Amino acid sequence: MLGHGAGGGVTARDLVAVTEVAGSERFSVVLVEQPYRVAGKRAPAPAGRLDEAWVAVVEQLRDGRLRGLPLVVGGRSAGARVACRTAGDTGAVAVLCLAFPVHAPGRSTSGASRQHELDAVRVPVLVVQGERDPFGMPSSGRRRRVVTVPGNHSLSADLEAVGAAVRSWLPKQIAGR
Repeated sequence: MLGHGAGGGVTARDLVAVTEVAGSERFSVVLVEQPYRVAGKRAPAPAGRLDEAWVAVVEQLRDGRLRGLPLVVGGRSAGARVACRTAGDTGAVAVLCLAFPVHAPGRSTSGASRQHELDAVRVPVLVVQGERDPFGMPSSGRRRRVVTVPGNHSLSADLEAVGAAVRSWLPKQIAGR
């Protein structure tokens, strides 16, 4: 299950590329458009509302089509943050973060870091980050792998590298389940 970034939708190039890779590895992918985007609004709702909507979608899917299946959640940028914050509540087995925004651009030392959202995740995490991402570079951790690819926050400079990172990580998250 993948969510979009704050300013875009589920047709972002990196989300499309990852969806194709997951499909080629025999995974089903659900792309989730947040309610503010469905309503035609450009600005995202507060974090708590984004998380509520995400959890509600997961619950509905788990009561239906995804009943009994292991769930990998993730998204790009703000969608990655939502997936991290709700991983425990959704029962996710892993989290995929595309272009995780560690801080606001230009505020690496003066702004609030969002690294704690990654640090709080208790399941395996893959972060695919552009090497020149103005939103910062997250740190690796015991359960977290950070892969840098050419480009910036859009991750569109080398979609093959993004796909390769996901292809080498994703099947291992479900193996043996």
